[in-house]
Order: sequence, then C-alpha cells, then structure tokens
Amino acid sequence: MASTSAAASRGNGDAGRLRNAACTLYSDNQSLIAEIRKNMILMKEVAVDLERDGQSQMSFRGQVKELEDAAVELLGTSEDYTHFSAVIQSVGNEYQPGPELTDFKKLFDDEVLKLKGDSSSAPQNHPLLRQFREAVWNVHHAGQPMPGDEQEDIVMTSTQCNLLNITCPLSGRPITELADPVRSMDCKHIYEKKAILHYIKSKHGRAQCPVAACPKILQAERVVCDALLQIEIDEMRSMSKQAGHTGMIEDFTNLDEEEEEEEEEEEE
Repeated sequence: MASTSAAASRGNGDAGRLRNAACTLYSDNQSLIAEIRKNMILMKEVAVDLERDGQSQMSFRGQVKELEDAAVELLGTSEDYTHFSAVIQSVGNEYQPGPELTDFKKLFDDEVLKLKGDSSSAPQNHPLLRQFREAVWNVHHAGQPMPGDEQEDIVMTSTQCNLLNITCPLSGRPITELADPVRSMDCKHIYEKKAILHYIKSKHGRAQCPVAACPKILQAERVVCDALLQIEIDEMRSMSKQAGHTGMIEDFTNLDEEEEEEEEEEEE
C-alpha cells in the first residue's frame, strides 16, 4: 500500500511539474505569435506606403509583391506556432504519467500533425492576409471591390476576427472598449478584469464562465491578459474601421432584393 501511495504521489508531482512547464512554454510561444502579428502590421504599413509613393514605378510594385509573399510565409509560421501552442496546452492539461517512459517529441509531433490534418485553414485564406491586400488595394481604389470579389465576400471577410466574444458578458461593453481586458486560458472567452475577478470571488470556487452555454469553471489565476490579446483587439478595431463602408454594400443588396420582390408582385 505504501509503495502504491508513493508511486501515485510521484505521478501527481510529475504531472504538476509538466503542467507548470507547459504553461511557461505556452506563454513563450504566445509571445512569439504576438511578435509575428506585430510584424504583419508593420509589413502592411510599409506596403501601403510603397503603393502610395510608387503607383507608376514597377520596382515599387515588385517590392509590394515581395512583402505580400513574405506575409504569406510569416502567416504559415504563425499557424505552425498556433498548432504547437494548442498541443502544449492540451498535453499539459491532460497528460498523466504511465508505467512506461513517454517519448514527448513523438507525442507532440503526432498531435501537431493531427491538428494540421483537422484544420482547413491556409495562409492564403487568412483574414490578416486579406487585410493586407485590402489595405494596399484601397490606396488607389477605395470603395471598389478587389478583382474577383463578390459583394458577399467583402461583407464576410470584413467581419472575421479571432476573438470568441465581442462584448464582455458581465459588463456588456464591447471588447474594443475594455480598459483592462483579460482572457480565460481554458475557454478563451474575454472579460473586463475587475468584473470577472469579482464574479469569480463571489462564486466561492464554482464560477462557471458567464458566456451562455460555456461549461468551463474559471480560476482567477487562469484569467489573464495574454501576449496576443491586445494585438487581436487592435486587429478587431482595424477590421471594424475597414468594414465601415460595407453597410453601403448591404443596403444596396437589400434594395436589389426589394426591387425583385416588387417586380414579382407586379407580374402576379
């Protein structure tokens, strides 16, 4: 009995150390992703300046294309880091030591491959690349759809973002207006820091996420302002500004539908 208890204790200790190490590695990885996002924003700004200054110079246009190609490559790297972060978190939360030694490299590689296989996203379809192309296009073609775009595509891509909720479920304020936003490490929902910490304290250890239908139990130490959060909120602000003109598109679409309905009524 004593040996069994000691083994169980060692197993729990190993699992705890692994969780702590995974948490540190996850945080470092998120910081790398945040740096990639910052560089994407910088590359977009440089591309816009080049497009604005070199409309008639082919060399400048070539540099814009090179920046776009570099952005695609950078987004591919970001997706790889994102998959790795998800695996780090999953293994850290769920792994339990067994009687045999674990090959962690193989475990991580297998999980990353599985995630990539399940993912249908590609750098060419990434919302951030869309933002890059739209920003360059709008330098000389503001208000015009990009070649090959349909109106529905413009409306859809203008409203995409990586944040799960766009308002705090407790204060009701938009995420972009929160003074001190934080995100749950478990369910990824976002809240106003003061409001969520008060909510967690009031529930005495059984604070279920206040977002409707989310079953996760929140812990104060796992509700944080991670490295990516503020960047993603800034991206959301940027997308909201770019989407400001899409209401016109939606209005025209509604007018077209109304005209068709009127024509059908007249025919009847």
